Amino acid sequence: MTTMDITYRYLGPLNEEQIQALSRLSDVYGIRALRVDETADAISIEYDATRFNADRVAALVRGCGVTALSA
Repeated sequence: MTTMDITYRYLGPLNEEQIQALSRLSDVYGIRALRVDETADAISIEYDATRFNADRVAALVRGCGVTALSA
């Protein structure tokens, strides 16, 4: 397993639905950790690079209803 970290900046404050959807990402096999820094409007995700690439992780974040930009 190769562990990678990626950070996304998001636009606007997160609502309750987005936060709940993001919390469910920890159930996705290959996502090892997720941290939300609301003061920096950033989401950091640790993932298994043998299972995902940066584009796939970004798609998971967008699937949570979050507009994310690479930091």
